[in-house]
Amino acid sequence: MKYSFAMRFILLIAASGLLLLTSCKDDVIVKPSAKLRLEYPIPNYELTSNDCPYNFAKNDIAELQFKKNCGVNIKYPEMDATLYLTYQEIQNNNLNKLLSDAQKLAYDHTIKADAIPEQPYVNPEDRVFGMFYPIDGNAATQAHFYVTDSLSHFITGSLYFDTKPNFDSIFPAVVYLRQDIRTIMESLTWESETE
Repeated sequence: MKYSFAMRFILLIAASGLLLLTSCKDDVIVKPSAKLRLEYPIPNYELTSNDCPYNFAKNDIAELQFKKNCGVNIKYPEMDATLYLTYQEIQNNNLNKLLSDAQKLAYDHTIKADAIPEQPYVNPEDRVFGMFYPIDGNAATQAHFYVTDSLSHFITGSLYFDTKPNFDSIFPAVVYLRQDIRTIMESLTWESETE
């Protein structure tokens, strides 16, 4: 019985395929996609001390850089993040303008933000009144806030990461730092009050 060249070629390919299929006995294991797990230390807060008319509790992993006019940059080196605080005195009945400017700063991120809920903060005992804006989405800032005593002092704060905004990637750090911002707001006291 003679086989043609084409028939021999087909039999050779079939035999090779069969040999390959029977020689591979390793089962294919599908690995789950990896998720980055970022863990941060349990916060330990300490009261700040400075020559400015306000103090607050800060996380001990943060570094303070005092600026002119009582502004403060609160740096988080492990997260490549900075919380920028700006202090202004209330003068010549400019409280409404300061409030409007602070709200505008938060809502300037509406284009990239998925949500900007308002979370009021009221502490009449220490005369601290304000608003916290957690900003969800790929906006330039992930949190903004302001606090005031409504008579003499006004502080705004914005959280920025030193990276291109990617909310999913930085979300664990955002959650951690938003809690720091709430602690700053809740622990803030004014050094001199106008009664």
